Amino acid sequence: MMPLIYADAGEKNIIKKIGGSPEIKKHLNDLGFVVGGSVQVIGAIHGNLIVSVKDTRVAINREMAQRIMI
Repeated sequence: MMPLIYADAGEKNIIKKIGGSPEIKKHLNDLGFVVGGSVQVIGAIHGNLIVSVKDTRVAINREMAQRIMI
């Protein structure tokens, strides 16, 4: 298991755990990041990640990406 920030671009991964406070977990859940769901890193811009989750592209900052374990 490793944080999402270390995933290779273009590789599909399964979310295994989401850490953080209840508010952060709810925010990530609202964006589509759920345990067992698929996530793919599209690219990185200034330390932030562009990811594909539930057929949608989402930009998340490095701090949020560190809480998503794949």
